[in-house]
Amino acid sequence: MLRRLAVATLTWLCLASPSLAQGYGQRGGGTPGDFDFYVLALSWSPGFCELDGDRTRNREQCADGNGLRFVVHGLWPQYERGYPSDCSLAERSPSRSAMAEAEGVYPTDSLARYEWRKHGTCTGSSPADYFRDVRRARDKVAVPPALARSERDQRWTSLDLERAFVDANPGLRTDMMSVTCKRGVLQEVRICLSKDLRDFRTCQQVDRSGCRARDFTVLAPR
Repeated sequence: MLRRLAVATLTWLCLASPSLAQGYGQRGGGTPGDFDFYVLALSWSPGFCELDGDRTRNREQCADGNGLRFVVHGLWPQYERGYPSDCSLAERSPSRSAMAEAEGVYPTDSLARYEWRKHGTCTGSSPADYFRDVRRARDKVAVPPALARSERDQRWTSLDLERAFVDANPGLRTDMMSVTCKRGVLQEVRICLSKDLRDFRTCQQVDRSGCRARDFTVLAPR
């Protein structure tokens, strides 16, 4: 009886609060092209591989000696509160020519296909145009020199890392981004961009969702 009550309570909490069940407000479905701004998520590859990267399934990204640092996790359409996902059943699998546009953008082709299905289908763009937009967004963001050339583990605070990105990117402010961490290790930097990808922009919900740890380790490339 107690177990059924606990399960029922947890289910009610998840349904009542999407943020508990699905990060900061995922909404299944949506109208393609109907969103407010983008988030460019740049994953710190050494942190991903240490925490979540099964080296069998992610050998392309996590093999020793590949030296990857920041890689594109995704370009995500966002609402001011929450975000759409899996918006269209059409073109669920990008064509070979579309995948050519993703080459060199994501660390693996499988991630590119997944990101198209979950997030790209909500943009209103074709797969090829979406991957071109991902490249444009990635190329807009400069990685701070201390991270672009790091060869040893470093300790950072979220604010110091955000300030390093601000210094490297004119027009960017700390309320236009967030830093995520897990178990004391840097995971991602998430930067908010306008729908046309020309400007950085504020994003209160994303900004507030960042790392709560006092500091964290930025693992060196392996």
